[in-house]
Amino acid sequence: MHSEKCMGVFSRLETANKPLKRLIVGGGFRSVISRIFRRVSFALFALVLLVGLGILVPRPLWHVAPAGKAERSRQILMLSNSIHTDIAIPIDGDLLSRFAFLRKAGLDLDNPNLRYLVFGWGGRSFYIETRTWADLKAGPVLKSFALDRSVMHVELTGAIPPNARGVTVISLDPEGLERLKQFVLGSFEQTNGQPSALIGSNYGPNDAFFEARGYFNALMGCNTWTAAALRQAGLTSGLWTSLPFMLRWSLELHNADERFAASHALP
Repeated sequence: MHSEKCMGVFSRLETANKPLKRLIVGGGFRSVISRIFRRVSFALFALVLLVGLGILVPRPLWHVAPAGKAERSRQILMLSNSIHTDIAIPIDGDLLSRFAFLRKAGLDLDNPNLRYLVFGWGGRSFYIETRTWADLKAGPVLKSFALDRSVMHVELTGAIPPNARGVTVISLDPEGLERLKQFVLGSFEQTNGQPSALIGSNYGPNDAFFEARGYFNALMGCNTWTAAALRQAGLTSGLWTSLPFMLRWSLELHNADERFAASHALP
């Protein structure tokens, strides 16, 4: 009886081990690894293809050239780091008049050293809660890959060297600069006819955050906003430019060299 029980246990163990033996003998492990490798390779290929098309396919697809040669006498700056881009517009009376509401947020528009207003659009959680890389947390990062409320960030700066690292100088005609100002102003959420400042969320005395229109995610984020602003100014960008290098490369690819002067972008 004891012998029969032992034989029964051995039989069940042998039966249980058969799928494992078939997996080993039949190259099952190699097959699984091969499938994983193929899927990873396909995902990487799809990502590279998406990035390539995002840069190579122009937006808009057809650009109507002006009847006469436009006088591109105005210059703005695109400021970029590894993940984010801003637009810097030189100070003049018209700009100060349109953005006079910045005074209510505590910004000193009368500072004699003021040379640029710098505008950026982004996700509220990531932008406000991540002041430095040391402040990086999981929550804002996860929100950036889902949907997050958006904010406008405005900063006052002095002179910015045109050949500084991360600076791209862009020449515009007066009409393009006007459309750019309207686009930036239109990105602010209005409450009772005025942009709503997020008091206490600023990094320092020379910047402020405001409620913005639209929702943010990592695929359609700050750099696609910058691209849309520059298209309003008359430039052509890539179809999808979610990272600064994609935007820079697409601008250089789809626009005449004379649009850019004395700039040194990040490698």
